[in-house]
Amino acid sequence: MSYKIGLVGKPSVGKSSFFNAATMNDVPEGAYPFTTIDPSVGEAYVRVDCAAPEFDETCTPSVGYCDDGTRFVPAKLVDVAGLIPGAHEGKGLGNQFLTDLNEADVLVHVVDFSGETDIEGEATEGHDPREDIDFLEDELDMWYLDVLEKGLERYRSGYNGEEKHVEEDLAEQMSAFKTNKDEIKQVVLGLGLSLDPDEWEREDKEAIAREIRKRTKPMLIAANKMDKPAAQENFAEITADSDYDHLTFVPASAHAEKALKKAAEGGVVDYEPGAADFDIVGDVSNEQEEGLEQIREFIDAYGGAGVQQSLEAALFDVMGAIAVFPGSANGKSDAEGVFRDCFVLPEGSTTEDFAYHLHSDIGDGLLHGIDCRSKRQVGSDHELEHRDVVEIVTTG
Repeated sequence: MSYKIGLVGKPSVGKSSFFNAATMNDVPEGAYPFTTIDPSVGEAYVRVDCAAPEFDETCTPSVGYCDDGTRFVPAKLVDVAGLIPGAHEGKGLGNQFLTDLNEADVLVHVVDFSGETDIEGEATEGHDPREDIDFLEDELDMWYLDVLEKGLERYRSGYNGEEKHVEEDLAEQMSAFKTNKDEIKQVVLGLGLSLDPDEWEREDKEAIAREIRKRTKPMLIAANKMDKPAAQENFAEITADSDYDHLTFVPASAHAEKALKKAAEGGVVDYEPGAADFDIVGDVSNEQEEGLEQIREFIDAYGGAGVQQSLEAALFDVMGAIAVFPGSANGKSDAEGVFRDCFVLPEGSTTEDFAYHLHSDIGDGLLHGIDCRSKRQVGSDHELEHRDVVEIVTTG
């Protein structure tokens, strides 16, 4: 499991319900602050069209599973607790929240689009979800700004007479955010600023912090409780607002997804996680059937309950990650089967990156790769695409 998806949101928005729907864990749920105190970690799945049928093979996954040509690839999901206004100043569970959040590669911000919880997570009516979206981004920006300011202090306290490059000191101070001096330099120059921090105004530093945050903590908005009319109205307004063009929104109902998964476990419905339809196959009461039909209307309108879609969009759309299958160009298999693995790699990964992901010895001995569909040889610097099937040829 290469990537860690961080699930964030204020209290009582359905974040734990979302986590449980994705992982089917029994994390406590409740409409009160800090239901989740420590971060819960679970195994969720992202869907990838399995490559095995193209090769007239039946896959034998070593992890995850395959259902009718859809590969469910494991991803680590972390329910990060403690988001309240002032988290970057240490309020609430602020310091621990930021530490746990920084372990995530991409964030899914669960927002109550029905407007039934205020900024503190208390029950209300008519709350504008924009405030929730803005306050998380603001908290993260202020956190990044605090660390950036420490980097500027490091830069200014350097030895007199020594040639200094501000991007190097900032990169060292902000290394926990997985940035580097080249990216920071690109951000500064891209904002039309000089590399002399003495020329930066407060708003310039805020802009730098915000841009670095966007690059290193990409975010998706899971618009939860979209089975309510008020949520649908808010969704239409907010997604049409150009102030939020930089964000990806996925309509969701954690309640619907969990209900369908539980019904499937009980043999009541035939349902594949994330699907836009299901079949009732068990005996149900009139009340249960009515509830299921309401869920059907919702997932039919939005193409699914949104939980699977949020995780997959976070990895494959927001992050640009790709799934790659190790394969064999001559079709041979070992005693353990074929298409056993499917790995999620960063955008822009090459044959060499893939080889090293498999094992350092494989990377060290890499000769070339083979595209198993075309049977063509590909070099070490060949950039891979989503669902590529590649055989790695080594000196070993």
